[in-house]
Amino acid sequence: MGALVTLDLPSDSPMLDLPWVITFGPLDDADDWEPVVCGPYERAHALALAEAVVADEQLMAVVEPLVPAVSVEQIRGEIVAAQLAAADETVRVDQADLYGDYEDTVDEEEDLAATGQAELTGPLPAPTPADLRAAFARIATRLPT
Repeated sequence: MGALVTLDLPSDSPMLDLPWVITFGPLDDADDWEPVVCGPYERAHALALAEAVVADEQLMAVVEPLVPAVSVEQIRGEIVAAQLAAADETVRVDQADLYGDYEDTVDEEEDLAATGQAELTGPLPAPTPADLRAAFARIATRLPT
């Protein structure tokens, strides 16, 4: 089984309506091949496709929004924002209590299971080619002209 990485966004995030891409790559450094980028997809389809592929393969899938930048300045702004976010994440990881978070997570999961609210999760069914073609048409209507 591989790994799936994506953004954890609030339900009202405008990024959810953007087209999404999947980048498939090696799970570890031992494999040396160029990543494969697929998309654009609607977010739910991208997640389902990525889950279906990594369920049976030792791959990493990164599902992320395709940000439609229309100027060099906008692209540079996105790069600076990503660099700042990475630096901030590094500081948070360095300051984190690596063992305290695990116990909190286990307690929350036990509480949910005890109340019958545990979320049953599994891979989403992969969309059909017809579902994907219909989504491509919806995405095309949302792209700026």
